[in-house]
Amino acid sequence: MTPIDDDAPSGRATDRGNAASTAEVRAMFDKIARVYDPMNLVISAFQEPRWRKRAVDLTGVRPGGRSLDVATGTGKVAADLHERAQPGGSTLGVDISPAMIGVAKRRFDGREGLEFVVGDALALPTEDGTFDAATIAFGMRNLPDYGKGFGELARSVRPGGRVVCLEIARPRSRVARVLQFWFDKIVPIVGRVAGQGGAYGYLVRSVKGYPDPDRIAEIMREVGLESVSWQPMSGGIVTLHVGTVPELRPAPSLE
Repeated sequence: MTPIDDDAPSGRATDRGNAASTAEVRAMFDKIARVYDPMNLVISAFQEPRWRKRAVDLTGVRPGGRSLDVATGTGKVAADLHERAQPGGSTLGVDISPAMIGVAKRRFDGREGLEFVVGDALALPTEDGTFDAATIAFGMRNLPDYGKGFGELARSVRPGGRVVCLEIARPRSRVARVLQFWFDKIVPIVGRVAGQGGAYGYLVRSVKGYPDPDRIAEIMREVGLESVSWQPMSGGIVTLHVGTVPELRPAPSLE
């Protein structure tokens, strides 16, 4: 196992949430913001753009729509959502890390209707029912309370809108176990070469503690999402969960 740097969170998790504090996670992502995108390509075996596209497709966002991307990182998912919502759409990207938000703002500066703000996934700076869809990609397993995280996403989306979660998972297929070896053994080495061994050791540990897809689907239902489904990609190395915010139902007649 990769040695843990003194400033790296433990990454240990239960089926309720990650043990790392918000401050620890913020500090870690601030530290790796500069290398985040190239490392994402490496640790995903260059599959991340395909996974990201599928997640955005599942939102169902249309031109003129409003989208929310939480744990937006360097803003790629938010930018993809924004492109899908044109003309006339708007997108908000939220992340706990000021350094990540800084990268996103510099990269996508000048795109009208695309905004990035620093914020907590467990207390989003959003009004109820504001967005047509919300996404979180590779961020849920970093939260100390998965239920509260999904609850905030659902709260922010209008009735009938979708919540989409893309996350790394423990694979079930034989082929995916080859990728898992890459993830468990090679990624921490690459992280050390990049000068971020602690952060990418944390990544491996956080995935091992993350609940299985059926449990994540159960948590989504517990916060009120409907029509919850999930699908594996790349042999199960990642999963996509989708849930729908319930439509408003008329109050029962008193007559």
